[in-house]
Amino acid sequence: MKHSTRASNSPFAEEFEAGKNYNWCASGQSQRQHFCDGSHAGTQSLPVGYVSDATETVYFCGCTQTGSQPMCDGSHSKK
Repeated sequence: MKHSTRASNSPFAEEFEAGKNYNWCASGQSQRQHFCDGSHAGTQSLPVGYVSDATETVYFCGCTQTGSQPMCDGSHSKK
């Protein structure tokens, strides 16, 4: 069974719309990073839902190792 794959060594910054639902790829397998495209099939990972409270720039984790899914917590810079 596959586990999470590091999709990026930095976070994904994106402008999100208030009240809109987003699904973050927790497996790192998606071809549409940072969004889920169903590529997690066969892994233990499931997408993580996120609803933005405001229209704002949000930083989603790219390394998939964050302790505060789906947000970046700086885990990509830890050894």
